[in-house]
Amino acid sequence: MTIISLTTDFGNLNGFVGTLKGVIWSIAPGAQIADITHDIPPQDVRQGAIALWRAAPFFPPGSVHIAVVDPGVGTQRRPIGARFGNQFFISPDNGLLTPMLEDAEAAGESVQVVCLDQDRFWLPNVSRTFHGRDIFAPCGAHLASGVALSELGTPVTDFVRKPLPKPEQTDSGFRAHILLADVFGNLTTDLPAACVKNREHVTFSVRGKTITGLVDSYGHKQPGDLVALEDSEGYIEIAVVNGS
Repeated sequence: MTIISLTTDFGNLNGFVGTLKGVIWSIAPGAQIADITHDIPPQDVRQGAIALWRAAPFFPPGSVHIAVVDPGVGTQRRPIGARFGNQFFISPDNGLLTPMLEDAEAAGESVQVVCLDQDRFWLPNVSRTFHGRDIFAPCGAHLASGVALSELGTPVTDFVRKPLPKPEQTDSGFRAHILLADVFGNLTTDLPAACVKNREHVTFSVRGKTITGLVDSYGHKQPGDLVALEDSEGYIEIAVVNGS
């Protein structure tokens, strides 16, 4: 059975995540559900996009990713479904899927996006405040059960795009931006490590402090040292050894 992933800002306190899973299993009893995260900061669409963007490529072809970070729930914002390459996505139309869309376009992969307007695939009574339960989860479950994306809604091309920041080239190098701070306090930037040509002598300026060179891993410096390294996704990361 198809794998369905969940990415939300629901947390695990109030049972919202369990409700989504119950809806999914009611429609697709054999679905395998994977939790990417439910700890996105409330209403932080960009962090939701980053979490999904970094995780989705490691899922098998045909996986269905349901992402619900939805500050516009109950308004005119559309629910959308998408296929980028060989993976499927269900989310509000608020830019949450932009990084995956851009990667698919850059790779020349096929892109298909629909508005989830076929309400026969929703739950019967739709709340104005819980579209995750009433629209996104059931549509994702139907998709995982073999319903074609084209059956779930009308094709759209004017979906919302909210690109992540990109490093800016300067006379002396690049000006990078912090994309996220992980649970350890390490800072991931938007600068691909491939942009760094001289890994031993390159310098980074961070809030008035200078870091020289890239280390291979945290253990190559002493606890408390400020370091720069290539993270697991190939981007420059700033960290304090054992102290971030």
